[in-house]
Amino acid sequence: MDSKASFTPPSLLLCTIGLSLATFMQVLDTTIANVALPTISGNLGVSSEQGTWVITSFAVSNAIALPLTGWLSRRFGEVKLFLWATMLFVLASFLCGISTSMPELVGFRVVQGLVAGPLYPMTQTLLIAVYPPAKRGMALALLAMVTVVAPIAGPILGGWITDSYSWPWIFFINIPIGLFACAVVRQQMAKRPVHLSRQPMDYVGLITLIIGVGALQVVLDKGNDLDWFESSFIVIGSVISAVALTAFVIWELTDEHPVVNLRLFAFRNFRIGTLVLVFGYAGFFGINLILPQWLQTQMGYTATWAGLAVAPIGILPVLMSPFVGKYAHKFDLRLLAGLAFVAIGTSCFMRAGFNSQVDFQHVALVQMFMGAGVALFFMPTLSILLSDLPPQQIADGSGLATFLRTLGGSFAASLTTWIWIRRADQHHAYLTESISTYDPITRHALEQMGGSTPQAYARMEQMVNSQAYMLSTVDYFTLMGWIFAGLVLLVWLAKPPFTAKAGPAAGGGH
Repeated sequence: MDSKASFTPPSLLLCTIGLSLATFMQVLDTTIANVALPTISGNLGVSSEQGTWVITSFAVSNAIALPLTGWLSRRFGEVKLFLWATMLFVLASFLCGISTSMPELVGFRVVQGLVAGPLYPMTQTLLIAVYPPAKRGMALALLAMVTVVAPIAGPILGGWITDSYSWPWIFFINIPIGLFACAVVRQQMAKRPVHLSRQPMDYVGLITLIIGVGALQVVLDKGNDLDWFESSFIVIGSVISAVALTAFVIWELTDEHPVVNLRLFAFRNFRIGTLVLVFGYAGFFGINLILPQWLQTQMGYTATWAGLAVAPIGILPVLMSPFVGKYAHKFDLRLLAGLAFVAIGTSCFMRAGFNSQVDFQHVALVQMFMGAGVALFFMPTLSILLSDLPPQQIADGSGLATFLRTLGGSFAASLTTWIWIRRADQHHAYLTESISTYDPITRHALEQMGGSTPQAYARMEQMVNSQAYMLSTVDYFTLMGWIFAGLVLLVWLAKPPFTAKAGPAAGGGH
């Protein structure tokens, strides 16, 4: 057996903590800045719309960097790539924290997003490589727990830091975490053999990827603000993205040394597993986007209380992950993933039964129940999609799947908000059709509110609007319930065995 395949760090526990902390830091950073945007915009003297570029810039550069992970790992080595990415992420975080203008901050967020790209796929690749086959499920379950908890902790932690200290600290907290993770992984992985491959750079693929993904991400982030195809900016961006991505796909499938290996989709389990991961994560992302928005805008919750209502989704993944990791290999992973989608879908149908009188406890309990599904989702899905890849292509597969998962989250963010608002407008129109001063019920309601006064009309409009958004929320969760029901069937198209491989250069070292 290759020495690289059989390498074990001096302390598997310390190595796991170091790798996981770096990923936690990176995933946390995708959401921690969201709640601080109003404060950041105010302090740097820009509008709230300009402030959203703090999020967009990170998302665009991160999406571009993710698919390059496989090529970079072969060129520089997995451990070296992980260490450099972590150190540069720490430096970029420091520069974000000391920024004095919005262009500065956006520029450093671009750098931060670029260097963050390889962190998650490299963590996944290295964990698979250093764990013995029987315990790889545990490693993936732990990574799944980080993936779930970090985005939920982000807004709560970001709000607390912004309120208690100042917004630069949402970036400065990365510095000790990143330095510790770097020191631990460097010490633990120092003796791991390295096999490099000087594969030529596919410049055509890289340029079309940057243009296509960059334009697509900007379109998705700005679509709702600019009313989609009513805006010439969105139309032009969409055309550029479509042309560039079409050229990218054609080139990558025909080039001898593609920068992104799209041929991996020839592997059945990778194809099915990635589809399931993208749709499942997009649904998970959309639910955790709409629920806090509805609680804050229609139910009168503060940002902190909305965060606390959503947060119980992380409880069961934390408690269940060790058991899922330890015993999952005893079951058919399609069964576990199917159970995950049944639980998440059921939670969606539960929310579809909500009304405007629903209390905090009920919202939180449904979130906790959904957590059982989330705990069973990531680890089996990741194991399935990596199971039939050749060992030297694990890093390519991990980077590509993570990229598509991230893109799925971006689509979910844009489409979910658009569907929710559009359905609310439609329900508002239907509800107002039956409201008339000639209608006895309307007149009675106005009398209850003190007669036909401007205040009474305003209050009635507020009630109609609230009900319209309530009905839209019910529609959205019903749709999500049926989508997860469809995923239960889709995951059964994968074929056993589902043992993640780690041969010579597990993660693309050759």
